[in-house]
Amino acid sequence: MAVTAVFFALLYVPIGVVVLFSFNSQKSLTVFDHVSLRWYGAFLRDDVLLNSLGMSLRVSLVAMAGSVLLGVALALGLVRGRNRLGSFAGLVMLVPLITPEIVTGVAAMLLFKGLGITLSTTTVMLAEITFSISYVTVILRSRVAALNPEIEEAAMDLGATRRQAVRLVTLPALLPSILASAVLVFALVFDDFVLAYFTTGVDPQPLSVRIYSAIRFGVQPTINAVGTLMLAGSVGLVALALAIPRLFGRRGGLDLLSGK
Repeated sequence: MAVTAVFFALLYVPIGVVVLFSFNSQKSLTVFDHVSLRWYGAFLRDDVLLNSLGMSLRVSLVAMAGSVLLGVALALGLVRGRNRLGSFAGLVMLVPLITPEIVTGVAAMLLFKGLGITLSTTTVMLAEITFSISYVTVILRSRVAALNPEIEEAAMDLGATRRQAVRLVTLPALLPSILASAVLVFALVFDDFVLAYFTTGVDPQPLSVRIYSAIRFGVQPTINAVGTLMLAGSVGLVALALAIPRLFGRRGGLDLLSGK
C-alpha cells in the first residue's frame, strides 16, 4: 500500500504542480502568489502557440477520420476473412502497438526522406493515420466478432445487397465502438509528441513539439497553462470514449423496454 501511494504521488504531484502554477499571478515557478488567469490570457494572445494548436487539431481530426475509415474496413476484413492471410494480417496489426514509438518515428522520417517527401503537416497526418489504425482495428475487431452474422443474412433475405446489409445493419451495430475509437484516437494523436517530432516540418509545428521547443530555453508560466488545457481536454476525451458504449447500451435497453 505504501509503495502504491508513493508511486501515485511521484506520478501525479508534478502534474498537480503544473496545474497549480498555471493559475499563479506571478511569473514564478516556485512562489505562488494568488489565483489568476493571466497566463491563460497570454496563451490566447500568442499567435505562435495558437497556430500550433490549430495544426494539432487539424492533424487529430484528419488522423481520426482516416484511421477510423481504414480501421473499420480492416476489422471487418480480418474477422470475415477466415484464412491464413487474415490471421497473419491480424498479427501484423499488433506490431505497431508493441513497437517503441521512437522506432516508428525514425522509420517514418527515413521513409519520407527516402521518397524525397518534404516534412510538413501532410507527413505528420500520414504518420499518425498509419500509427492509429491498429488502435481502431483492435477495438473494433472484438466487436465485429461478437456480431451475429445471421442478422446480415436476414437483411439479404429481405432483398438487401451485401453492401446494403453492411451499411444498414452492421455499421449501426458498430457505431458505439466506432465513436469510442474515434475519440480515443483524437486524444492520442493530439497529445502525441514522438511521432510528430520526427515527421513535422519547420513551421507550423504541432502544439506538443512547440512546447518542447519552448521549454528547452526555460519553462514559462504560459506553458503551464497550455499543459493544463491539454490535460483537461485529454481527460475529457478519454472519459467520453469510455462513456459512449455505456450510453448507447443504456439507450438501447430503454428502446427495448419502450418497444421501439
